[in-house]
Amino acid sequence: MDNIKSKVISFLRDNNMYYEDIPFKESCDDFISEMEKGLLSDEGTLKMIPTYLTIDGNIPSNKPVIVMDAGGTNFRVAVVTFDDKKQPQITDFNVYPMPGSDREISKEEFYDKVVDYVEPVLNKGDRIGFCFSYPTKVLPNKDGIVLQMSKQVKIDGIIGDIIGENILKRIKDRGYGDKKIVILNDTVATLLGGKAFCPDKNFESYIGFILGTGTNTCYIEECKNIRKITEFNESENMIINMESGGYGKIKRGLIDEEFDREMIDPNEYLFEKMVSGRYLGPLIFKTIKKACKNNLFTKEFSSNINNLDSLNLKDVSEFLNLPYSNNILSNCCFDEDDRLTLFYIIDFMIERASKIIAVSLAGTIKKSGKGKNPLKPVCITADGSTFYKLKGFKEKLDYYVRKNINDEMGYFVEFIKMDNAPVIGAAIAGLIN
Repeated sequence: MDNIKSKVISFLRDNNMYYEDIPFKESCDDFISEMEKGLLSDEGTLKMIPTYLTIDGNIPSNKPVIVMDAGGTNFRVAVVTFDDKKQPQITDFNVYPMPGSDREISKEEFYDKVVDYVEPVLNKGDRIGFCFSYPTKVLPNKDGIVLQMSKQVKIDGIIGDIIGENILKRIKDRGYGDKKIVILNDTVATLLGGKAFCPDKNFESYIGFILGTGTNTCYIEECKNIRKITEFNESENMIINMESGGYGKIKRGLIDEEFDREMIDPNEYLFEKMVSGRYLGPLIFKTIKKACKNNLFTKEFSSNINNLDSLNLKDVSEFLNLPYSNNILSNCCFDEDDRLTLFYIIDFMIERASKIIAVSLAGTIKKSGKGKNPLKPVCITADGSTFYKLKGFKEKLDYYVRKNINDEMGYFVEFIKMDNAPVIGAAIAGLIN
């Protein structure tokens, strides 16, 4: 068993893919440098997008706010009210198809459909929090210019539109009074959702972190450090959408580079391609196939694995959970050595992903300057299927949080999981901004 483990470590080291060879402190410092670069200009790999949103201010009790949440396949509408104990009460919750997800539509059709969806609740509030999870340049008035739509959602002519302004115009055209709209993305909404999690808890600051199909992080920065903009909100701080999936300075291995060259977007989203649900399964697949070429597996296993067209993270998780059961990877194994070799490759790749995620969080926390007092930790609201469902990931991340962030750096955090965090966060944005 130890011999098999040693062979896997040697193979990964030869390809610069072994997690222990990533220096934590140096990598953390590199991440902070890229954060600082992104706050000065748009030249770095971390975009550090100003949101003009703050977490300051008290959530008003018993004041309804309309929430819209535009995702990849669904468009959600709800009314949220915070009771006297600041607990969110969600009513009028409805899920509709995302306009443009089934066929290409015009921007006029999109706006009309959005107003159709929200019209039944328009008389229930004068503020709207709109969680719009597509690349958007946020404006000082909290509206946003659409920069890009995903391949799954096709809306002709919407690029360059000020989205909130267009929605409000159509609402007014239908005879409704003036509304105020705030645009934010899902990561920012997740951060804000943490504010409602435990009102009595003394968190010194907040981070929103998503690790699902993709990955992103946002945090709270002092306005005086955001040198690339001149217009600020009245607060002394602002939520920054880091677009951390695009970070490009992490130490990559040979297989990472080969994998990236095969993508339709080489040299982009390099960090995301090492850790997120969309890419980690295929990256592990490529690593396994290279291990086959290096004779780490039996000929039978190599033949079986090469007959597979693809591998996703769900397949990987199924093997880790049930390595002797009837699943894709287990069925490829010819003997126990194959099974152990496969386990160690996967386990070390997940270890590496958890370590570099910890590096990014450590850099974010250190840059914020918050969380030195263990009685007032930084609240990290985490969301995403990869974070919660990938076997072993959370435990590995917890190890680096304790070892590096707590013990070596002296910062303290608390991870929280919150149901409907984007909806609740969008409600808070609509109420306090």
